[in-house]
Amino acid sequence: MRSKTIAPVLVLLAMVLPLGIAQEAARIDMYFGDWHASDSHVAHGALGEHDVLTRGDPVNPTKKGAVLHFVNSFSYAELLPHASTTPTRLDGQQEIFYVIAGRGNAIAAGGTADLYKNVAILVPAGLEFTLKNTSDTPLTMYVINEPTPAGFRPNTQMLVRDENKLPITSTNGLWCHIVKTLFTTEDGLGTLQSVLTVTLDPLTIGKPHLVDHTDIEEVWTALEGNSLAFMGNQLRRQGPGIAYLHPPDNKTPHTNINYSETEQAKFLYFARYHPHEPRK
Repeated sequence: MRSKTIAPVLVLLAMVLPLGIAQEAARIDMYFGDWHASDSHVAHGALGEHDVLTRGDPVNPTKKGAVLHFVNSFSYAELLPHASTTPTRLDGQQEIFYVIAGRGNAIAAGGTADLYKNVAILVPAGLEFTLKNTSDTPLTMYVINEPTPAGFRPNTQMLVRDENKLPITSTNGLWCHIVKTLFTTEDGLGTLQSVLTVTLDPLTIGKPHLVDHTDIEEVWTALEGNSLAFMGNQLRRQGPGIAYLHPPDNKTPHTNINYSETEQAKFLYFARYHPHEPRK
């Protein structure tokens, strides 16, 4: 996550700075995850998954990246060329797939959806589905697995959103966030309430803000470009594949800074904001 040039400097600073500052730096690091640093495991028979963030205690995490409380898991996944997953039916859970590279298709309930960069699909609980890679290169994606609450009525079909064709929802959220909405509660999310992409133009910064309650779960994942994640009194380089959970402690402001003069920085964002009635 840190470049080779700044890592020795940070080690030296940790030796000479007051203990409280070093402890704060270590605390902030617990809220970050990077799929490049995690081992692979197989899901759905053929999908190679790397954990990005896992379940844990978001208030006092004891393991790096183990900070999810409401979402079951968040991972990066790869389906090898011309491979297919086994037919899978999710029980008491749903999955959101966001494709970042490659081509393939998703098949469920007699319907087929093309998969390519920036396409997202919501696979509801109880629906058997299969993913296929139809190309000579890996099909890669992020996977959010959310539990479905008691009494929740899931969709009867998978829901497909092509971000390339979606309108911009907002250009000035938190000062300068360029937002495209993928899925909301009304679209069939069970636990989550929002799945978005957020883009920062060159040399812009979002408004620093707090997460003020443990009911809130807010995750930011870098998709494209490089930015600085500003959290509390710390800065962290955040390149593609790195995600963080905003600490829900009402004392740690966060935002991202796009320091590039020429390139946008893009993020996948998902959140659960407050308790809400499940769709019945």
